[in-house]
Amino acid sequence: MEKQIVFRGGTGQAKMLRESLQDKIKLTAIFEQNKDIKSPFNDVDIYYGDDGFNNWYSKFFVENETYFSVAIGGNCGKDRIVIHHELMSYGLKPFSIIDKSAYIAGNCSLGDGCQILPQSAVCTEVELGIQTIINTGATVDHECKLGNGVHICPGAHLAGLVIVEDCVTIYTGAVILPRIRIGEGAIIGAGAVVIKDVKPYTLVVGNPAKEVKKVK
Repeated sequence: MEKQIVFRGGTGQAKMLRESLQDKIKLTAIFEQNKDIKSPFNDVDIYYGDDGFNNWYSKFFVENETYFSVAIGGNCGKDRIVIHHELMSYGLKPFSIIDKSAYIAGNCSLGDGCQILPQSAVCTEVELGIQTIINTGATVDHECKLGNGVHICPGAHLAGLVIVEDCVTIYTGAVILPRIRIGEGAIIGAGAVVIKDVKPYTLVVGNPAKEVKKVK
C-alpha cells in the first residue's frame, strides 16, 4: 500500500509543506480544530476536532504506512511538540519534509518532524531538535545547535556556533551573531541583530537587539 501523510494544520504552512513534498508521499487528510478553516486543497479532506480525527483514524489509518507533519508555524513550537507526541501515541510516524531546493550538509543531525523549506541552508555539523522549522531562505551556519520546536522564520540568519534552546522563534530577517546562546522560549523580533546572549522567555527587538519584555 502507498505510504500516506496527514497534516495537523490547514493554513499557509500546510500549503508550503505540500509544495515541498513533491511526489515523495501522498497527502490524504488534514486535521484542524478551527471549523472556519476550509481545506486548502480540493483533493484532500479536512477533519475537525477529536471526533473528526477519530472518524478518520477508524477508517483510514494504516499501521507503519501513515506519517504526519505538524503544519503549524509562527510562535507555536510547544504546540508542535505536544501534537508530535500525541500523534505518535496513535501509531502515526513523524515525517521530515525537506524541499528539493534546500541545502543540508551531509553531517547534520535532524530531529524527527523537521521542516526544511525552499532556498534554506543547514550547514556542517548543525543539530536540529524535533519539530524544528528552517523556513524559506533562512540559514543556519556551522555547528549550531537548535532545540525542539524552534522556528527560524523566512530570511533569518544564524552565524556559526549559535545555541538555540527549545521553543525559540526567530522572526523574519533577524541576524544572530556567532557563539550567541538564546534561552528557551525567547522571541527574536523581525530584523533584530542579536549581539549578546538572550535570556529565556524574553522578547528582544532592534539593532542591536534589546530586551523589551518577558513572554509566557
